[in-house]
Amino acid sequence: MLKAHGLSVTSVRLAMLGVLDGHAHADAEAIFNAVFKEIATTSKQAIYNNLHTLVAHGLIREIKPKGLSCLYELRVGDNHHHIVCRSCGKVVDTDCVVGARPCLKPKDHHNFQIDEAEVTFWGLCPSCQE
Repeated sequence: MLKAHGLSVTSVRLAMLGVLDGHAHADAEAIFNAVFKEIATTSKQAIYNNLHTLVAHGLIREIKPKGLSCLYELRVGDNHHHIVCRSCGKVVDTDCVVGARPCLKPKDHHNFQIDEAEVTFWGLCPSCQE
């Protein structure tokens, strides 16, 4: 996957992708902590640099829920959305009911070529409802 996008295959990138494979919606701190357990020579700057590179190449997706740290996931290339718990911050994926991009059309696109619509649903997860 990395080579197909013209990127070097490094141990840090492989470890980061492994973390995201097991923990969707992880923030940079969680990714760093998990990678650091595997590769003690890694740095937070290396993690941030690689996150930026992987997002720029479309290998991972960055989401920015209001009030939370940026989160990262491997699920790219589709038009899914997120549900965020207002209490605990848990984030889960939900498929777009329309399915195609963009699933929302603005009333006036102001001559923009729209290729993505982002929707975040907010509420309380089952655990926080109890």
